[in-house]
Amino acid sequence: MAKTILIVDDAITVRNLAKYALSRGGYNILEAEDGSVGLAVTRSNNVDLIISDLNMPKMNGLELAKAIKSDPKTQNIPIFMLSTVASQEVAQQGKEIGIMVWIVKPFVPDKLLAAVKRVLD
Repeated sequence: MAKTILIVDDAITVRNLAKYALSRGGYNILEAEDGSVGLAVTRSNNVDLIISDLNMPKMNGLELAKAIKSDPKTQNIPIFMLSTVASQEVAQQGKEIGIMVWIVKPFVPDKLLAAVKRVLD
């Protein structure tokens, strides 16, 4: 059975690019336009991996990651952060929360797919 990946980003172009790259790998893709919707989608679906933007309205990527990692039902879901922010300080905060991979935008679709395959396959 195909693994399910949730892409959380307020930019539809980023979601579409990530969806294109990952669907070529045979993954099921769910989408959310901000962290609060992403959290609801995660709680109501069987999600194997989350790829989230950092800067979003309502709930940002770090807040989403904290909520995911603090819930026993979802704490083991790997999280990738996709962001224009390349700050070591912010990336370290993410690592402390439990973010597995930090990818700086713009990203190369094939590299994103390769990173996902390393974690899920």
